[in-house]
This record gives sequence, C-alpha cells and structure tokens, in this order.
Amino acid sequence: MRCLLLFVVAMVFLGDAALALEGRLKQISETKAVRLAYRTDAKPFSFENAQGQPDGYTVDLCKSVVHSLELQLNAKLTIAWVPVDTQNRFDAVATGAADLECGSSTVSFARMSKVDFSSFIFMENTGVLVRTSSAISSVSDLGGKKIAVIAGTTNEVALQKELQRRQLQTSLVRVKDRQEGMEQVENGAVDGFASDKLLLIGAQNADASIKILSENLSYEPYAIALPLGDSTYRLAVNRGLSQLYSSPEILDIYLKWFAAIGPTPGLMLATVYIFGTFPE
Repeated sequence: MRCLLLFVVAMVFLGDAALALEGRLKQISETKAVRLAYRTDAKPFSFENAQGQPDGYTVDLCKSVVHSLELQLNAKLTIAWVPVDTQNRFDAVATGAADLECGSSTVSFARMSKVDFSSFIFMENTGVLVRTSSAISSVSDLGGKKIAVIAGTTNEVALQKELQRRQLQTSLVRVKDRQEGMEQVENGAVDGFASDKLLLIGAQNADASIKILSENLSYEPYAIALPLGDSTYRLAVNRGLSQLYSSPEILDIYLKWFAAIGPTPGLMLATVYIFGTFPE
C-alpha cells in the first residue's frame, strides 16, 4: 500500500511538471531559444544603438527575464531579435513570430483581445510636442490646429478624449510612426505631435526648436506583450520581473536610462515595482 501511495504521489508531481512545460514555455525549453521583439524607434525604451544592436530600458528588462527563464528551465537560452513597429508589434506575438514584445506598449482592453500582458513595467503619460516658435503654450491652444498622432495607438484615443472634453475643434493627422510625426512638426505640416512623453523628451533634448506642453493627457501603463491565454508562460515571465524588482539591479537599470528624471523612481514607477513583486 505504501509503495502504491508513493507511486500515486510521484505521478501527481510528474503531471504537475508536465503541465508546467506547455505552450510557449515548452517551445522555448525544446528549442533553447527566445525570440524577443523590439522597436527601433522607441528610445529610451527600445531602439537600435550606434552598433545596430537592440537596446533600451525594456530590452534590459526582457534580458533579465530571459536569464530568469534559464534558471526556471535549467537551460541555456539564446536570444533571437525580431524588429517590429507600432503596427505589427502585437501581431508578431499573436502569430508566434516573437515570444515577448519588448517595447513601449500600453496595456488596454482592446489589445487584451489579441495578446496578454506581463506585470506593469513602467508608467508613462501622453504629451504634445510643438515648435518652440509657436504661440501654443497649453492644450487649450490646440483649437483650430493640426496635431499628428500615430494611428491605432492609445495616444490617439487619449488625445481624442481630451479634445472632446475641452470641446476643441482640432484636426487630427494620423501618421504611421514617430519619425513621420516628428518630420511633419519640423516641416510645418502640422502644429504638434502627440505621443508618450518620455519618447518626446528624447526628441526635445536633441532639438531646441521644439518643446513639450506641460499637461498630461493620459496615464499609460506599459507592459510586455505575451501570447494570449498562456498562463504558464505569463507566470514564468512575471516571476522573472518580480525577481528583478526585488533586487538592486532594477535601480541600476532605471538610472542607466532615466537618471535625468531623478536619482530614484518617482511615486508612480515605484508603485509599479512594489506591486510587481510577489512572494513565492
């Protein structure tokens, strides 16, 4: 009887172990490779550095997650980089072309119908960039103006809601990416460009002819996009983020990319780290 009981217990644990390796996690374990989607135009979160290599805050977080997956799977994993843009980033994960999307992606209910998301990794805001020489000093001055925004983004939704709330007759010019939006501001085709504030700050620092309005149009919670309905894989990724958030390494990564903002994360970002840390 004792031997039978031990056999049953052993089968239960073996069954649990088998269940733990399913879906995308099982594929990663078998191929010993993780495909990381990254943006080329979302500095300081995800971009190509001077050496042509993926770099940025979210890229560093994803690398840390991969290291955690190695420990969880007890296997050495290689990273395959998959470049994406604002239009195909979620398709890459949904179709299996990438296992993680390491960019500057805001969590929304609409996007949850296509992909799942990790614990939050950052808290951003939607802002508006304008030419320094313009008479625009606040969102209230946007009436009668043309403002560019990337089509299909949460920035577009936030801008529309704010303009409606203030009853401003502003023309939205939908562009395909951040480069096109910036170019239209610079050549005078539009009066401003709405996007995530830190991404705009990066452009402003390189060009004194543009400025960012002080108002925040929305809060944008960033997360890593994951395959839809794969709870085992999401658990493994969130475990990696939790381990990172509870270690000194997260401050090193923060300072590497956001030291100009302050020596420590602000209240909103600190809350992201705190609530992304879970006990085992």
